Amino acid sequence: MSLLSILENQMIPEEYKALSIEEMEQRVQTIKNQLGNRLFILGHHYQKDEVYQFADAVGDSLQLAQIASQNREAEFIVFCGVHFMAETADILASPSQTVLLPDMRAGCSMADMANIEQTEQAWQQLTDLFGDTMLPLTYVNSTAAIKSFVGEHGGATVTSSNAASIVKWAFTQKERIVFLPDQHLGRNTAFDLGIPLNTMAVWDPISDELIFDGQLEDVKVILWKGHCSVHENFTVHNIKAIREQTPDMNIIVHPECTREVVALSDYAGSTKYIIETIEQAPAGSKWAIGTEMNLVKRIINQHPDKEIVSLNPFMCPCLTMNRIDLPHLLWALDSIIEGNPINTIDVSPEVSNGALKALNKMLEVK
Repeated sequence: MSLLSILENQMIPEEYKALSIEEMEQRVQTIKNQLGNRLFILGHHYQKDEVYQFADAVGDSLQLAQIASQNREAEFIVFCGVHFMAETADILASPSQTVLLPDMRAGCSMADMANIEQTEQAWQQLTDLFGDTMLPLTYVNSTAAIKSFVGEHGGATVTSSNAASIVKWAFTQKERIVFLPDQHLGRNTAFDLGIPLNTMAVWDPISDELIFDGQLEDVKVILWKGHCSVHENFTVHNIKAIREQTPDMNIIVHPECTREVVALSDYAGSTKYIIETIEQAPAGSKWAIGTEMNLVKRIINQHPDKEIVSLNPFMCPCLTMNRIDLPHLLWALDSIIEGNPINTIDVSPEVSNGALKALNKMLEVK
């Protein structure tokens, strides 16, 4: 099939664009009722409210990975998130389950910053430098092929919720770690565990070189030069502005933010951590949140007793997460009813086997 044919198959029919919100919501609910336990809709916290409201389970990437691995009843899993998340669900699902992503254009710019060819080439060059002293770890925000590579080399996946415990475990296995593809989560996690910044190198896949100012034997952490396009937009300037305008406001950020931003914040942690921290905060407390805008707006609406703002007032929602909308969700559900599911995610057994090793290792480590 040509690329044009593939893209045409992924394009939503015009009829869905003419439906009212009320019509779509009613039809989605009708299909949910009709399919019952045969259907399971997963929703990431960054999703729009229009689809988030229909999720049977919501969470961050770790929570959704755990939920996907436990559900064996549903025949169809519709993942309202991005491509790497749907791949993870397919890897953890049973062979009888079908995973759908409502819009195949919902990708992740961070995951795209490391492909398998770059990774294999980098690993060979790093092995030439450091020998058999490295263990690879990859953020779940990565392709199934990267997860498979990490699994086949004895490593594990990590999320922002469990990165610290996985990195601790990794250092019981090898002298060094290679952390893909988000340099900021890797750097912040390692720093919090007491690993000095001057022992962290960066691998640049574009220039194909190791960036490090020091003796190679001092390297403990090799960070892939990748980042989250959303979280990198929170800056030191944003923090200074909050401190000047509202000195008593707490600043809480996601560890995908830069080291400088995390260092100047009051709190840093996973999506789950941010949600729970705000929930447990006293009425009247003030918070500036450095994470995805759909989630920040939802938190603001859920906590009218607190003063909450985005750390960056000009921040936009994650563009790729935002591709999943109500028309695409309805289209996916209609396709199930019609017996011809669209936008199915099918990770090959060869890739799935290696990726499953990395995911299971993550789920095993406490």
